[in-house]
Amino acid sequence: MTRLFGTDGVRGLANQVLTAPLALKLGAAAAMVLTEKTGTGKRRPTAIIGRDPRVSGEMLAAAMAAGMASKGVDVLRVGVIPTPGLAFLTDDYGADIGVMISASHNPMPDNGIKFFSAGGRKLPDDVEDRIEAAMEGLDETGPTGTGIGRVIEESLDAQERYLAHLKDAINVDLTGIKVVVDCANGAASVVAPKAYAAAGAEVVPIFNQPNAFNINDGSGSTHMDKIQAAVVEHGADIGLAHDGDADRCLAVDAEGNIVDGDQIMAILATGMKEKSSLHENTLVATVMSNLGLKIAMRREGITIKETKVGDRYVLEELGRGDYSLGGEQSGHIVVPAHATTGDGTLSGLMLMARMAETGKSLKQLADVMTVLPQVLINVPVSNKTLILEDENVRTAIATAESELGDTGRVLLRPSGTEELFRVMVEASDSEVARKVAGRLAAVVAAV
Repeated sequence: MTRLFGTDGVRGLANQVLTAPLALKLGAAAAMVLTEKTGTGKRRPTAIIGRDPRVSGEMLAAAMAAGMASKGVDVLRVGVIPTPGLAFLTDDYGADIGVMISASHNPMPDNGIKFFSAGGRKLPDDVEDRIEAAMEGLDETGPTGTGIGRVIEESLDAQERYLAHLKDAINVDLTGIKVVVDCANGAASVVAPKAYAAAGAEVVPIFNQPNAFNINDGSGSTHMDKIQAAVVEHGADIGLAHDGDADRCLAVDAEGNIVDGDQIMAILATGMKEKSSLHENTLVATVMSNLGLKIAMRREGITIKETKVGDRYVLEELGRGDYSLGGEQSGHIVVPAHATTGDGTLSGLMLMARMAETGKSLKQLADVMTVLPQVLINVPVSNKTLILEDENVRTAIATAESELGDTGRVLLRPSGTEELFRVMVEASDSEVARKVAGRLAAVVAAV
């Protein structure tokens, strides 16, 4: 049986794979599992539900709230909010459960459900497995009368609380910095421009008019061409691109060059090391990070702890070592001192703060590392679990690794959210990386 939870919650085509009845059942099961230790009779367990602006979020949030209320959980619905804002509010309100309805960077027809435990932390695999198990044979009845949970709407205060938190986290004057921010017509559309302006930056927002149908449509961190052009057009110092739920941030320098998550981590890590705030001079990154990051951090005296792909695994390693900074090439940057998950708006503030502190341009700061050529091909597949078991694929990987030697590397892995297999090749020469990746992708596609 296929596991319901992927690397980032439950995700799929809304109203086909991810349906309202499924959300209702998932909400009821999660309420039972995540409130097991709540003191009986002392207080009612509580949950906070937020969403991004996509149309199916309204339906799924309602179903999730109904499922949780049916098991005696009081639910506060805070409307459209970034995922890191929902995580913060789960802790700030002292809730037992946080639920974010979002498919992040995925197209509008998709949606997803992410859970947070008390304190705003993502769930470990074993707790997700317990929720799945609880869905089997779930009793559709629950408490009656006063035992039924309440569902309350409260949106405005939630955003203001999150904005106040961001302001407190980064207390640097950004006056003189002009920033273009691509909000992906998503959850960042209100919060990110307000947060940057409150810090003193001159803000030019684009794709900040969500209408329930245009989230991630040709915009955001997966469509960087628009913000690259906008930064040059407006003569901005920096561009910041978020995804649909605003837990990612990618940047663009004044010349229109992309500054990815690896480069952002390199900039922040070296700055934190200078201030002696990088615990054990260690950065946590995933296996997808560019080899250039490893080379640069070694030169700067910073150790890299490597994890599987997924910000949840970065978070686990950060917690194990009490480290100060971690993230992914895709733009998930985690700073445990200020957030329990990746926070794109916080990353943008920290990046501009570094520019203000040093007086350097983003391009100058990004020069701390040289990005080695890296080719990533997403191959549509019918069954992700079969790929690495295929003998032809194994042979092709061995051949590629032998060909590259110490000058590059190969990484093949399944997507955690889509029916895709990701083929990544790094090499000192871009043409070599392209050829090797194309060859491997063809073998994967033939399985």
